[in-house]
Amino acid sequence: MAKKGPRKIVKLECTECKERNYTTMKNDRNTTDKLELKKYCKKQRKATVHKEVKAS
Repeated sequence: MAKKGPRKIVKLECTECKERNYTTMKNDRNTTDKLELKKYCKKQRKATVHKEVKAS
């Protein structure tokens, strides 16, 4: 059964290589801006900024 409420699943995309490496959840009511997190990218082999993209 699907969860109801303001939480949505989003994917995080590396800004350098454009690979979608991570998924996370965010609360749309509290966080209206797009997420930007510094995460490790396997392709670049370093920590890069990952931005939120819509999960399909």
